[in-house]
Amino acid sequence: MKIIYSLILVVFVFCTSTTSFAQEQPTEWTLEACIKHALENNITVKQTQLDLENAEIDIKDAVGNYLPSLNVGANNQWVSGLTQNVTTGVLEQQVNRNFSANATSTVSIFNGLSNLRQFERAKINRLASTYNLNQIKDDISLAVANSYLQVLVSKQSLAILEEQNKVTQEQLQQTQSLVDAGTLPEGEILQIRAQNADEVRQIAVAENDVQVSLIGLAQNLLIKDYENFDIADEEYDIPITEILEKNPDEIIEKAKQERYEVLLAEQDVELAKKDLQLAKSQYYPTLNAFFNYNTRESDRERVISGGLDPDNPTQQIGVVENTGQAVVSPNFLLETVSADPFFDQLRNNDGYAFGLQLNIPVFNGFSVRNQVARNKINVERSEYQLEQIELNLESNVYQAYLDARGAAKAYDAALSAVESQQTAFDYAKERFNVGVSNGFEFTQSKFRLTNAENQLIQAKYNFIFQIKVLELFFGIRPIEY
Repeated sequence: MKIIYSLILVVFVFCTSTTSFAQEQPTEWTLEACIKHALENNITVKQTQLDLENAEIDIKDAVGNYLPSLNVGANNQWVSGLTQNVTTGVLEQQVNRNFSANATSTVSIFNGLSNLRQFERAKINRLASTYNLNQIKDDISLAVANSYLQVLVSKQSLAILEEQNKVTQEQLQQTQSLVDAGTLPEGEILQIRAQNADEVRQIAVAENDVQVSLIGLAQNLLIKDYENFDIADEEYDIPITEILEKNPDEIIEKAKQERYEVLLAEQDVELAKKDLQLAKSQYYPTLNAFFNYNTRESDRERVISGGLDPDNPTQQIGVVENTGQAVVSPNFLLETVSADPFFDQLRNNDGYAFGLQLNIPVFNGFSVRNQVARNKINVERSEYQLEQIELNLESNVYQAYLDARGAAKAYDAALSAVESQQTAFDYAKERFNVGVSNGFEFTQSKFRLTNAENQLIQAKYNFIFQIKVLELFFGIRPIEY
């Protein structure tokens, strides 16, 4: 019966007249206005809408996986102490500043179709999030419709009691006149007075029920102005429909195509299958291409050659062991100059690298194999869940079909009962007025009429509900989300 209750969600919207929903809150709320207000302000709906927005971002992430990455970096540092001279390569006690910069770009050439499957999964998840949001909206609409129904029943029950009490008041006045004239004994009016007192009590209880039901509806709508909140006075007639003439199997097949719980379960199966494909992608090698550019700069003074020393153009650097002949080399003068300009160094010291990177999975502790096995289990679990939901749906459709047929019979019976009780009350009233019957018989007849009218209210709205439940199973929705 859980799905049947979910299907009731927006039953009465079919019966309401079209009402524009302005930004200002109406003084008297129709059911359509109540549902729209609840869907726009309910916290759960807003949170689920955020899930849908996250699903949209997941799609953008999946698209971004196809694009190359580009990262740039820079480093500027001061070094003090024993460090290597960038010019001579000798360790020295020094203080200098070094700057470096690089840019690296990487693009995935092949990764086991993981990018494609991730993109497909993101689209499935977005659709599932949409169905989930609509399912939440159905649940919120159900709560609002139930609260709205309670207000309607309470108000109409109060109206019946007030109308019947008017008859009692008239009869009380008429009987009092007859008693004062001596036509009837004093005892005849006592029963009517007692009936009037009981009806006044019932009216007070009914008025309280109306206020309680209105507060419950206002709370569902997150409205705090209870005193000024009220629903619109509208008539709700039995809808003209051919849904009871359809075969239950036809309704079941249509429900499997339209109901959000089935659609969501189907998407859960597709998500599980896509997760399995993603897990299997880890079996394949990956191939990436990369390109790197780098450069550097330093404020360290440079030591350069200033030419041969004119006074001592050569210098001995060694001796030949066998002959004792001196080994000489040119004697260059060394000159210390300031560092080249910043951008000149960056231009002169730059370099780049590019290539391909291949990664072949050989052994990873069975992690990929185990993940694949887990996802296979999840696929089976989601398929069983879908099967269970479809079985529940079939059961609920048959139950709703029988309930609708039973509600139709109950409504016809209640209608006949009211007609019979009205005739009986009119007859009892005439008998009482001419003194043939007493006040007890009159009040009992009136009680049975009031009870029959209240049962007719319940039967009427139950019949409307059951008809709309079947129509919702068949895909007829009053509000498309």
